Amino acid sequence: MFHFQFSIFNFQLLALLLVIIACGGNTDAPPPAVAVELSVAPAGTLTVASAAGSRYITVTANTEWSLTADRDWCAFTPYMGYAGQTPVKITTPDWYGDHPRTATLTFRAGAFTHSCTVVQEGSELTIETPQGYVLVWHDEFDSPRSPSGAAALPDANSWWYETGDSGWGNNELQNYIPAISGADTCAALYDGILRITAKKRGNQVLSVRMNTVEGWLYGYFEARIKLPGGRGTWPAFWMMPQNFTAWPDDGEIDIMEEVGYRPNYVLSTIHCKAYYHGAGTQKSGERYVATAETAFHVYALEWTPDHIRGFVDGENYFTFPNDRQGNRNTWPFNAPFYLKLNLAWGGNWGGAEGVDEAALPARYEIDYVRVFQKE
Repeated sequence: MFHFQFSIFNFQLLALLLVIIACGGNTDAPPPAVAVELSVAPAGTLTVASAAGSRYITVTANTEWSLTADRDWCAFTPYMGYAGQTPVKITTPDWYGDHPRTATLTFRAGAFTHSCTVVQEGSELTIETPQGYVLVWHDEFDSPRSPSGAAALPDANSWWYETGDSGWGNNELQNYIPAISGADTCAALYDGILRITAKKRGNQVLSVRMNTVEGWLYGYFEARIKLPGGRGTWPAFWMMPQNFTAWPDDGEIDIMEEVGYRPNYVLSTIHCKAYYHGAGTQKSGERYVATAETAFHVYALEWTPDHIRGFVDGENYFTFPNDRQGNRNTWPFNAPFYLKLNLAWGGNWGGAEGVDEAALPARYEIDYVRVFQKE
């Protein structure tokens, strides 16, 4: 805990003193003059490490006050207090960005405000790499917000968008749009997290289907994801061939899918001419993840010339072996595929038990996407 000294002069009737240790202030209405001497520098800033942790500041006041933060990642308790001294716990999660990020805490008591800037240091990103692999591509979604506070958009050099409301072969109900600035943005970066949001606009549901510009032949592919909830949602993290000509002949690899009417059941699946859902022959694995819709989990796929394997949090729950027959109908998985992220609404599977528009807006959150290949 930080300690500080302060003095008060020109104290007037009902004047308020609100002092935050290690924090600076401003007023909406001129307060009594306050002199603050801090034991840390720079005044007005609380600096925390990139690793998750908690720090305390002390609020000294002679009346009731409330506290807000302008960034979701900066949590605090309590959010209000009374006359006297109150310790406030500031909690920050892990931050993997290579630059610092900032949040502003604002204390209010009537017309008086006092602000503190919390700075979380950037980190030298340490990525755990599967044995025998090297990192070849990744997106940590850590672009900072603009000076105005607006969220950043995904990197246009890394991602492209499929657009339209054609149903996408599954009678889906959403209209896919590109990532755009403004109120209808459905894919944006918020404090190191990509949010894909399905939202109602007029008589449409807008969402995003985004794809990597690059493709890869074999590798280990993973993303750290928190799923949306609600009947009608259908989030997916999957792969399609770069030189696509026909489905299912060219193959499809689903690293992770979930439908909202079966919450927390995730699947990894392959489709090809011999094995696909239209014929009821698809090859799939399913795992119940109790907190899939409330916490982040790592979904991964290992693809080699010998097999395709699906993982949740490092546990293998699906394996599809190459039958080594040289038959493209059973193994078309010998050409480059690209990665896809999308949040569908309704459709043959997602809407099999109807849709609940009370679930909108629905938020699909991705912490990172990473690609590894053999050394």
